[in-house]
Amino acid sequence: MAGYDQRRLLTRLLAGAGAAWGLALLVRSDRVVGALCPELPRSRRWAVKLLGARLVVQHAVVLAVPEARTVRIGSAVDLLHAASMVPLTHSAPHRRAAVISGAVAAGYAVLAPAVAPRPEHRQEPGRR
Repeated sequence: MAGYDQRRLLTRLLAGAGAAWGLALLVRSDRVVGALCPELPRSRRWAVKLLGARLVVQHAVVLAVPEARTVRIGSAVDLLHAASMVPLTHSAPHRRAAVISGAVAAGYAVLAPAVAPRPEHRQEPGRR
């Protein structure tokens, strides 16, 4: 079982990857969309930049405060995002973007809490 410091490091590594992905979506959205889901209508590509900005902020917070509570909040946001992508999977021009975005969000929502630091159990006085 990973110790507290190891979990903080894993949490920061995962948050760094999430921030890098968000930065790519924010700064290079046309390139990312062109490579992964070119059928996404140009009129909807603003949402990719918005998602990128949200990811950068979310993961910057986790990098700054890599604690279980922060990770749980980020995971809840990602679960909501993943759920919001489900209806878009029924629309041909949005399908691939929705599947990729939803899968990444769901993956983080599951993986991040699994590696997040857990509060250390303190022994009560007089107990061993």
